[in-house]
Amino acid sequence: MPDPHSSAPRRTPLAEVHESLGAVMTDFAGWLMPLRYGSETREHIAVRSAAGLFDLSHMGELFVTGPDAAAALDYALVGEASVIKPGRARYSMICTVDGGIVDDLIVYRLADDDFLIVANAANATTVAAELAERTAGFDASIADRTHEYALIAIQGPRAAAILAGLTDADLDPLRYYASIRATVAGRDVLLARTGYTGEDGFELFTAPAHAPELWQALAAAGQEAGLVPAGLAARDSLRLEAGMPLYGNELSRDVSPYDAGLGRVVKLDKAGGFVGRDALAKRAQQASRRLLVGLVSQTRRVPRHGYPVLCDGEPCGSVTSGGPSPTLGKPIAMAYIDAAAAQPADADPPPGENAPGDDAAAQQLAVDVRGTAEPVILVPLPFYRRSDTN
Repeated sequence: MPDPHSSAPRRTPLAEVHESLGAVMTDFAGWLMPLRYGSETREHIAVRSAAGLFDLSHMGELFVTGPDAAAALDYALVGEASVIKPGRARYSMICTVDGGIVDDLIVYRLADDDFLIVANAANATTVAAELAERTAGFDASIADRTHEYALIAIQGPRAAAILAGLTDADLDPLRYYASIRATVAGRDVLLARTGYTGEDGFELFTAPAHAPELWQALAAAGQEAGLVPAGLAARDSLRLEAGMPLYGNELSRDVSPYDAGLGRVVKLDKAGGFVGRDALAKRAQQASRRLLVGLVSQTRRVPRHGYPVLCDGEPCGSVTSGGPSPTLGKPIAMAYIDAAAAQPADADPPPGENAPGDDAAAQQLAVDVRGTAEPVILVPLPFYRRSDTN
């Protein structure tokens, strides 16, 4: 196991592979991770048009097991784990008593009494401690088994075809947010149809020792299909286009699920209550004072995290995430702004399109980019939605 007292970033089981590929490495949430292998724009476009290969081994894998595992998670999380069928997964959150978000999570039900919780790298230890405290009165055990897993993602419209050549598993009936035990390139994996890019794709949980050969097998199988290794920079621009929140940007302990437009994950009526229920029930009845919105820049200057948003020249919010959009060809951003300033277009654009409507264009909004008010228009989230769904 890694030394918890070491100040050096932890290396994933694929660190040597990344270095051999010439990746620019960076410290991310205490892990040494590939930022890019060459052009982050090329990596981004490859995921949208073909496929990309990601190392996600920094994510936390927490297991909740035992006769009361489902009931324990119902109490600990805002979602209803007890209704998840074995082999399926759901997006959820763990919140404070006051309703702030401790972390956003993926909850996989592997069997009746066996759950896998995937937590963000920076929060995994905190989430494990919170789960242990909240489930103390239940017949359930919590185990942080992050060190036992490597996690590889293959994402993009050609991901299924590439993966199909390496496994006997039938991928066609595997639905989005479902998982199966499978063999890929001769190695046992937990194979999930999940991802963080807005594209179809899969995440493979495997033993650390098997990760390098599994990565190489996927890379070789996808070479002719246009698959490329992709780093954190492309992953961030992909999830931004897909309107997916990032903890520390769109989500924090100062933000409730309702503030983030994610009230749908909160199950206020589940039996037995849950940590944060009273605060969230009260919040659900209140009008939103701020909204998470999408902004498209009308200049080439890029809105970045923390930049002020202006409405008629006055501060009305702040950018949470921003960057160039290779798909739209313009800078984009997500931001929290005052509800009074948020008047998005009347309807979502067709899948894969994001042409702003007249209503959005009428908004007098700008982002203060280093002292200059750069005009932006309001658009519905997400900025990008793939046309095919599983």
